[in-house]
Amino acid sequence: MALLPVADAIEKIGTAITPLEAERVSLAEAGHRVLARDLAALRTQPPFDASAMDGYALKAEDAARVPAELKVIGEAPAGRAFEGKVRSGEAVRIFTGGPLPEGADTIVIQEDTERSGDTLRILEAALPGKHIRRAGLDFSEGETVLKKGALLGPAALSLAAAANHTALDVYRRPRVAFFATGDELVPPSEEPGPSQIVASTGAGLAALIRRCGGVPLDLGIARDNRESLLEKAEAAQEADMVVTLGGASVGEHDLVQDVLGGAGLDVAFWRIAMRPGKPLMFGALASKPFLGLPGNPVSALVCAELFLSAALMRLQGRQAAHPRLLPARLAVPLKANDTRQDYIRAALEEEDGEWRAEPLSVQDSSMLSGLARAGCLIVRPPHAAAAEAGALVNVLPLEG
Repeated sequence: MALLPVADAIEKIGTAITPLEAERVSLAEAGHRVLARDLAALRTQPPFDASAMDGYALKAEDAARVPAELKVIGEAPAGRAFEGKVRSGEAVRIFTGGPLPEGADTIVIQEDTERSGDTLRILEAALPGKHIRRAGLDFSEGETVLKKGALLGPAALSLAAAANHTALDVYRRPRVAFFATGDELVPPSEEPGPSQIVASTGAGLAALIRRCGGVPLDLGIARDNRESLLEKAEAAQEADMVVTLGGASVGEHDLVQDVLGGAGLDVAFWRIAMRPGKPLMFGALASKPFLGLPGNPVSALVCAELFLSAALMRLQGRQAAHPRLLPARLAVPLKANDTRQDYIRAALEEEDGEWRAEPLSVQDSSMLSGLARAGCLIVRPPHAAAAEAGALVNVLPLEG
């Protein structure tokens, strides 16, 4: 069976998954959620012509030639308009955000004036419309200010509030049930037996799920027998997606496909043209998206960065996509790549305004210490030519 390219696998995941339903939450609860419907402004912002600076509102023709002297007839602070009308030879003290008085058509900043009592001396010539924020400059009532699928970060939430919304329709957070498989594993709270190791990947996987907007449901460890696997699969039915760790390879004790096939697992694809992480599986388990991650911790977490994050994007109404890459200079030469897309753990540092990536000396897929030290993954496409030190490569930044 031919190995599936990474980009094709992500595309298939995006095509297979249907976004979850929407729910309405308060603005305070909407942070880092995904907008489920276009959002239209409920008001115009700014709602009136306003000053963009502290200074004086006046008629530009009165200060076309300087110096010019005008009479100050009042003030317009933010939140309170000047009730009168500015006539020729008059000015109104105004502050940033203050409504532009009737009759005025320019703002002269206070640094360009001198004042003695009610007499204002203009030192710089004024231009019509200077330092004025026109009504609707930001947006107008009824205008779409945020599109469906927008990730609601600080700026988007502030925009929604400015548009006078107190609650938003967002996609429901995906509940992701996951469990490890293998008789060799024990949870971190237990002492491993002579031939056992601690199951370590679950903690990192839960953190990744939360970072991607999901709710992790750690179901623990399934033993290498039919009954235990089916028990975990049954417990996962309350979730929106099911993820397994290990058991998806070709050994006699890798039972996931065999056992879960009888419980409704439909495999869409298996085995990816990448390193680390070739034995990855995707499909549906009783109509829920299913992802079978490799057992090696580094392979599992690298695959989760690519494929689980893509699935969670799609469940929340966004396009499934490869994580964004950035360019970096190689610190050392790299040999030509083979047929698999390589994700090389590397240190990442900034040097002379550019990123510099240096591969770690050991790339074993069981070594979490290396992944924890890495600042990025250097992404090497299949059949990439040898690269000299200083060459530009694409890197996937990692947290920390």
